[in-house]
Parts: sequence; C-alpha cells; structure tokens
Amino acid sequence: MLERATRSKLLRSALCLLLLAPSAARAQTQTPGQSLEPRPKPAFGSSLERLKWDAGQKRAVEVAPAPAKDGGGGVEEDEVVRVETSLVVCDVLVLDAKGKAVAGLKREDFLIIEDGRPQEVGAFALGDSANVARSIVLVIDYSGSMRPFLENSIEAAKTLVDKLSPRDRMAVVTDDVELLADFTRDKRLLKEKLEWLLRKATSNESGYPTRFGRSRQYSALMATLRELFDEEDTRPIVIFQTDGDELGALHDSPLPPPVPPGVSPEAYRAALERSQRAFSIADVFREAERSRATIYTVIPGVRLIGLKPGEEQAKTKELRRELEKYRAPGSTYLPARDLWLEETIRRTAPQQTALYGLSKLTGGWTNFLEEPSQAAGIYASIFSDIGRRYVVGFYPTNRERDGKRRHVQIEVRGHPEYTVWGRKSYYAPGP
Repeated sequence: MLERATRSKLLRSALCLLLLAPSAARAQTQTPGQSLEPRPKPAFGSSLERLKWDAGQKRAVEVAPAPAKDGGGGVEEDEVVRVETSLVVCDVLVLDAKGKAVAGLKREDFLIIEDGRPQEVGAFALGDSANVARSIVLVIDYSGSMRPFLENSIEAAKTLVDKLSPRDRMAVVTDDVELLADFTRDKRLLKEKLEWLLRKATSNESGYPTRFGRSRQYSALMATLRELFDEEDTRPIVIFQTDGDELGALHDSPLPPPVPPGVSPEAYRAALERSQRAFSIADVFREAERSRATIYTVIPGVRLIGLKPGEEQAKTKELRRELEKYRAPGSTYLPARDLWLEETIRRTAPQQTALYGLSKLTGGWTNFLEEPSQAAGIYASIFSDIGRRYVVGFYPTNRERDGKRRHVQIEVRGHPEYTVWGRKSYYAPGP
C-alpha cells in the first residue's frame, strides 16, 4: 500500500467513492523495484519557521517554500493513477426552531449555494457513519493557568479516545508546540500519552518542580492546521482546549501588553518585537479556513462573553476571586502581582471572543469549562455533536483554480425555520 503522503494525492476521487460507495477500491500503479519506504517527516512546528511578518501586507508570508509532502525518492507523481476533482466537503448540524438537532434528513433535503449559484449535492453521509473516517486532533494547553482543569480534562479526553470508531484517527498536540502523539488508531498509546502529560504537569518526582506548558496555544494550532491535515482527511476536527492567552503575543493583537513603568517606548517596542510571533490572529483565522477543519473550543475558567444583561459585573468579581487563589495565603500583595491580576481580568473577554470567533468561522462550537467537573460532559457533547452532523459534498460549478475565498450557504428545502450550523466559506485550490 502506498504511504500516506502519496495516498493523499488520490483523495479527491477517493473521497467521493468513500461517501458514495465505501467499498470501492482505489487504482494505483507501481513500478517493479520502487522503494515504498516511509520518508522522514519535518519536525512538528517547522512550518512556523518559514513565516515572517510583512508589515506592508499586515500578514504573515512564507519566506521559504514548503517541502514537498512526499519528499525525495520513492514513487513519482506520474506513476500514480489520479483523477483530478474538486469535491468540497462540509459537515453541518441542522437545528430546529427550538435549537434541537434535526435527524433523518436525506441528500435531496439539502440545497447548496456557492457565491449565489446553486450547486448539486455530489456526496452525502451521516455524521456517525462508520464509513466516514474522522481525523481528530486534541490541542491541549497545560500551562499553569490550566492546572485546576487538567486532571478532569485528561480523563474526559481518555473517554473520548474509547469512543473512536475503528476508522477514526487521533493526534495530541500540546501548547509547547509538541506533537505528543501523531495520528494513530492505537487507543492504548493515546491514553498512555495523555496520562504521561498529566504526570508531567502534576508530579514532583526527583525533586524537580512541576513542568507546565509554554502557553503557545495559537502557535500549536497554526502548526496543526498547516502540517497535520492533508487532502486524505475526510473530516478534519480540532478540539482546542485553552484560555488563549498567547493572543497578546500575536501581531496586530487587540491586547498589546502595557508599557512597564520606567521603560522607554523605544526599548519597549524592541522587546515587543523580539517576543512577538510571526503571525496575527487574522492569519490564524485564514489558516483555519484553508484547513477545512471544524474547531471545537473548550475555554477553562470564568465566562465573560455572551452573558445576559446584568451578569457581567458578578462574573468579573467571580473571576477576580478565582485569580486570587493563585496567591499564597498570607502573602504580601506585591504591585507586580496586582498588575498581573488586573491585566488578566482585562484580557479575558477579548481572549474568549477570539476563540469563539475561531470556532464559529469553522462551523464548530465554543464550550466554557467553568468547573473541573464539567469536563466529561463537555467532551461528551462534542463527540455527540460530531455524530449528529451531516457530511455534504459538492463539485463547484466554478472550476477556476484561483485560490480565492468562496462563500457557501447550505439550507434545508422547505424548512426556513431550520438553522444550518457549519462552515460558511472555503478557499479554492490555487493555480
């Protein structure tokens, strides 16, 4: 069997076969004596090193070409039988007027419109179909602020692992921009890696301090979106558990850090430039659109967005009480500690807003993990949501390979009261 990097070139035809006729086989050729040995993969996160901030364009740009996914040597492109197609796949959740998921819909119930032009449904499957494999990546923040939620979250993630179907694959990434576990169907290995991460963050073996993550959550997500998924992944899914506090280190951040007392503006700008990532939150959003992944965000801590009128003040006080628990009992409140507390409160709502927007853009949901005991229920609801969706594919009538953004509208015929929750746009293939 061809290796994953080569098989990915066949997906656009194979995906249609998968959704329409799961038992169909892929055609491929092999020249006698060809080497099918796996080729070395670039180190996880290496794609971020190719990014540079372009102040003129206000976006991250590639400073070096991306290495070919099939590397050098082995099977050549013209030795693979391929069928070039442009199947666009969307997984959507249909809700009735009361917000309840609608089951039992069929292919003919869906109407697809791209940039104002009706499209024909070319592929269809139920979200819980055993024939449609899911590629799930758990990006987990295990920095110090996540410590109260980590144990319950790890246990909930292990339960999610147990629910994976035989065709599903899962990977685990940390906020160290580390690929803790590459895509695998080995449930035992996945759970061992999750348990190891928990021990790393909670134990104090050999007299060394507990090791927390580096809070580079968006960097880890960018690496995931740019490197882990490819055209072979029918349903790419990301579960992103974080408070998103790397937002302040991104270019054009809505949360630039305050200038410390006694620091000149020039020195501050120089220090800020050294610490900033090579991308902005807008770059993260663009990468999420290009990836085709559905992102479910789990935000630990007190919720400060989407509140009912009059709740904000009480929730802010609750957040303050939670943050003060990090201070040692009886200790003197130093000015720097007070500054940290006020800054954390100021940043919480914008951080949550960015994470909410990211999930909504990709057709996913945002869940707030305000109490550690809620972790199991939240992970179960995510898995349930994945299974209740419909996988709908179409071949765009616009066949231009222009790399431009296209808008998609999916409706249920005869039911204007239904809400179809899912991705609203995608990027066409480039030239």
